[in-house]
Amino acid sequence: MIPLEETDKYTDPVAVCLVSDLQNNEMRQVDFDEDTRILLVRQNDRLRAVGANCTHRGAPLEKGVLSRDRVRCPWHGACFNLETGDIENFPGLDSLPCHQVAVDGEGHVLVRAKRSELGRNRRVKRMVRRQLQDRRCFIVVGGGPSGAVCVETLRQEGYKGRLILVCREKYLPYDRIEIMDSSHNGIDQLCYRNEQFYRAHGIEVLLGVSAEKLVTNRNELHCSNGQVLRYDKIYIATGCSALRPNIPGVGLENVKTIRDVGDARSIYDLVSKNTHVVCLGSSYMAVETAANLVPKARSVTLVARQDVVLKNTLGEEIGRRVLQLLEANSVILRMSSGISRILGNCLGQVREVELIDKSRLPCDLLILGTGCQCNTGFLTQSNVYVNPNGTVDVNDFLQTNIRNIYVGGDIANAHILGRVRDRVNISHYGLAQYHGRIAAMNMVGHIAKLEAVPFFFTVIFGKPFRSAGYGPYSEVIIDGSLVDLQFVAYFVGEGNAVTAVASCGRDPVVVQFAELIAQGKSLCRCQIADPKKRDGWFTRLNRGNEI
Repeated sequence: MIPLEETDKYTDPVAVCLVSDLQNNEMRQVDFDEDTRILLVRQNDRLRAVGANCTHRGAPLEKGVLSRDRVRCPWHGACFNLETGDIENFPGLDSLPCHQVAVDGEGHVLVRAKRSELGRNRRVKRMVRRQLQDRRCFIVVGGGPSGAVCVETLRQEGYKGRLILVCREKYLPYDRIEIMDSSHNGIDQLCYRNEQFYRAHGIEVLLGVSAEKLVTNRNELHCSNGQVLRYDKIYIATGCSALRPNIPGVGLENVKTIRDVGDARSIYDLVSKNTHVVCLGSSYMAVETAANLVPKARSVTLVARQDVVLKNTLGEEIGRRVLQLLEANSVILRMSSGISRILGNCLGQVREVELIDKSRLPCDLLILGTGCQCNTGFLTQSNVYVNPNGTVDVNDFLQTNIRNIYVGGDIANAHILGRVRDRVNISHYGLAQYHGRIAAMNMVGHIAKLEAVPFFFTVIFGKPFRSAGYGPYSEVIIDGSLVDLQFVAYFVGEGNAVTAVASCGRDPVVVQFAELIAQGKSLCRCQIADPKKRDGWFTRLNRGNEI
């Protein structure tokens, strides 16, 4: 029942279907009006209605995975609470509109929507305002996806004290996945929020400022602009910086790395139909960059020491198929190789690279996708324990060995759900955002335990590759066709347990596996060994049954 004072906020009821049209545990997209689509869900004989499309990239949620009181996006695994529409797992930032639902005496499903949300598929969760009476100060260090989510979640969860976001870059937090998309003309199109948003919610943003030193016994953060900020609690998500390998000539002009929007824009400024581009590495960054630049350059060559690409997340068989995809789209491959020297002209610009077999390639632009290092040097003299590789161990609530200091994102060494018992360090956008939310909830006094399922995704020449899970494996079972890029790959490890699932063109199987792990369940080799019965596990999951 909507209170009388609230009725003017909602539309009149609209009949969208009959309740008998929906089976239990069914999701269906229906039209509310010509501009508004909603997702109608019947679960345990309850009806709920939320926005129909994921707020991250617009995926139709009716194609996703329904679990207890939430829906998981079929493309990238973002999760939304069906009771509130709130985003609970990532990628993404905004929540879904949430509508009122009732059933009349004739069995019609009636929906009332907020007038302010008509025609919209996203909303910002309500945030509290800064109150000067609250003398606390929370600091978030890092303007990437993790820090951006953290500051918003703090306000959403009721924190009213002073809130400072320290950003090393001169830009407001932005979508780093999109930095190599040349269709974006300016940084404003990439930013999550504008300056007015942060100001309205009492979030102080320091741009172009980096952390220099953390003095834990005095709760002080020393910044590059000379400021010394005192904190009650601090969340550190400073991410990583690109590594430049120790190759002669690496300091020449036109030798680039890609970590931020400035890197991407400088690369696009150098590329033309006369440019010979060489990409070094076998990582997602190297492969995606090579694929993106093929239409714009004279030639693109991928050089890597490994014999296949993306082996760590997709395995050797899929990695080889990705190589075939690259080659079919005019990427020149030099695998099981490497660069021994970078040669320049009299102006200090790269003109050739020499490979380890002494052969040379023309090169006007060299892009290094050779790994990264954690931005945790400023913690060296603090009492926060930093591992030799620069990562920081955290507990299941993202606390470090000092309880008012939280760490997340690419620099965190944290537990995940699945078959891996030890902490792991995983650099990924969605996981970093999730860390930001969990840290914020714990900082305000909730008890929010890490329950992360790693989820990777990329698009290479229009083909979407996805992977969920993490852990060692000894066998890969392929269902479908690698040749046609219509497959699911099951990675089987110790005890015949499936540690990860990857796919191309078979959505939403990977998302279904992520949901299975999130529910604390597992998948065994015996459940997928028979090709005729291989679909059984996710059919039962979709119906809400136990596996």
